[in-house]
Amino acid sequence: MKNPVVPFIMIMVLGIGLMFILSFKGLGDMKEVAEGGKAGGEKTTEVAKPEDLYQDKGCIGCHGEQLEGKSGPKLSDVGSKLDEGEIKDIIVNGKGSMPQGLATGADADALAKWLADKK
Repeated sequence: MKNPVVPFIMIMVLGIGLMFILSFKGLGDMKEVAEGGKAGGEKTTEVAKPEDLYQDKGCIGCHGEQLEGKSGPKLSDVGSKLDEGEIKDIIVNGKGSMPQGLATGADADALAKWLADKK
């Protein structure tokens, strides 16, 4: 009669072996991860579309889905009143009831350019 415990022991040995192999793989990737790279791929610096940023950053809550303004000012024609630099300054540093830092860096640049084109 065959021992029914043998398959379970084989599975256990296989699982422990995989844990060691994957641990050593992780140790090998440790330097790349520490430098900011993504294991198994390249870094991406792609900026999201301004329309998506506008929604993701919560701008819709105050400025409306169509930039029509709600509790915040109307943005549908902000490009005719402010230039791109002024818009970016407001996005990064805030103004009035708008908090600072909702978008920074490339996200702030993309939003400012997009809003500056609204005339």
